[in-house]
Amino acid sequence: MTLRIDISGLPAERLRFAASPLAELTAMLHVLAEPGHHPQFAGWAGDVWSGLRPELAERLREAEFLWRSSQADFLLPARPRPTLAEELDDVDRIDDETYVTAALVTTCGSNRVHFAALSPLTDATARERALDLAQARGARQEAFAERLLADPPAVRARVRHTLEQCAEAFFDAAWSGVAVQLATDLRLKNDLLKRQGIGETLASVSGAVTLAPDGDCIIVDKLQDKATAAHGAGVTFIPSVFGSPHLVVVHAPGWQPVVQYPVAEPSPSEPVSLETITLRLEALAHPVRLRLLRTLARGPHTTGELAHAWELTPPEVSRHLAVLRHAGLLTARRHGRYVRHTLNLHNVTVLGADLLGAVLR
Repeated sequence: MTLRIDISGLPAERLRFAASPLAELTAMLHVLAEPGHHPQFAGWAGDVWSGLRPELAERLREAEFLWRSSQADFLLPARPRPTLAEELDDVDRIDDETYVTAALVTTCGSNRVHFAALSPLTDATARERALDLAQARGARQEAFAERLLADPPAVRARVRHTLEQCAEAFFDAAWSGVAVQLATDLRLKNDLLKRQGIGETLASVSGAVTLAPDGDCIIVDKLQDKATAAHGAGVTFIPSVFGSPHLVVVHAPGWQPVVQYPVAEPSPSEPVSLETITLRLEALAHPVRLRLLRTLARGPHTTGELAHAWELTPPEVSRHLAVLRHAGLLTARRHGRYVRHTLNLHNVTVLGADLLGAVLR
């Protein structure tokens, strides 16, 4: 499964590598919302949460759907600016319909949600569909979607104010150190682009990013088969320290392609038994189980949601989930009438290092 970005006829200078304060703040907010995805930042996240004023903590929970399982497209700027304030000004220039649609896609919590010709801001049927999808994800999602559809300017202003408060509370202090790491990576990437070309530069971004043999397409290993084009404005690559290990791509129609890639080194893993490694490799060997895990990487899902997403029967999904749980690759937790399954990202992340360690020791 791949995302293909058409770059045919695109000059090399239209591949832009630049740091973005807003994108890095978004990555930090994702860490705060999903600390289990980022064990290397667990201490930082704990310190931030303990120091937040209750009002700001509640604001973050209120809007976390913009950055928790996936990032709203407007939070990853195609034209990064030197300061957070400038990038927030650019977000303010986006029209309400574009902003609301991007926000609802993340709030409704599925990469298969699309709001096509009819706008939920003006069409009652589209509005009800959006609210139904948000309600299925939880009461907070439904409340946020209702406020957003009822008064977009008020919600937009509140989100901006929340981000500005985050800058004062923790981002500005963290950014001063992160910016140095990002600048170092950008020097290397831009030098590589100049001296060795697009192919080598993309290979240095991530093993999941490659240049097609004909040179006309960037191929990104992602959850689903998608395609977009970078004609005109080009493609923007944004390095991230707090985004590790995620590779985030903006590819929706009407948006310039943006790739946010990790620059941080993964943390070392604890040794595990060869029996456990074998169990996990066998669990991952089945293509259906691998697809389920890639969906769960975007956030917790019920058996029914997974069955619907992949056109499988619930009993079939349940059997595969049982194998994955036994291998320690996911956990299950009951929420009311539903049981949500969550990826154990740490165990998946360190599997390669675990295997090498078992071979060498």
